[in-house]
Amino acid sequence: MFTPLNTVFPLRPARVHEVCGAGAFGFAAVVCARVQTDVLWIREAWLSERLNPTGLSAFFDPSHLLIAQTKEQTDSLAVAETALKDGAVSLVVLELTRPLNLREGRRLQLAAKAGAATGLCLIPEGMGSNAAETRWNATPIHESHPPPRGEDSTLMRWEIIKNKSGTLGVWDVRWDHTAHRLDVVSPVGERPGSSHAPG
Repeated sequence: MFTPLNTVFPLRPARVHEVCGAGAFGFAAVVCARVQTDVLWIREAWLSERLNPTGLSAFFDPSHLLIAQTKEQTDSLAVAETALKDGAVSLVVLELTRPLNLREGRRLQLAAKAGAATGLCLIPEGMGSNAAETRWNATPIHESHPPPRGEDSTLMRWEIIKNKSGTLGVWDVRWDHTAHRLDVVSPVGERPGSSHAPG
């Protein structure tokens, strides 16, 4: 049975969700674009990659991005819990480097509910929390044919692999930089001009 993407995305508010996979940062960028308010992004300072707000400008105005760098994950969790509970920002993105125990996951969920804020944890694959409302796997799709003219974003496959209050599903999506919207794309075998398209 086909589940429309709009039944599970945007993410359910006042809950904490997870995303993993090579496309997790792209998924998070689209979530940030959908909230259209200030976003708090929390990461540990020792991580070698740097978060460049300008690189997110194709998705949303980087002046709305607040970055908190912490010493370790315990500090990140404390900042996330406080921000979620306060509700001053509607979205808190949290990069995790180790699995959450059930107590930590529940505390984040209670904080999100109290502040009516949404949390999104970026996690390594296989490291999900039992407390997460949904868990997504986001991966880029390497196309054999170039995207149509004017479409410069990477085609992604989003799969919801855990959903506490609904069904699972898989969608191929592309961010439209010009219209600032997410488009659901037909699977490769059904696209016009595809060598696998039915005749």
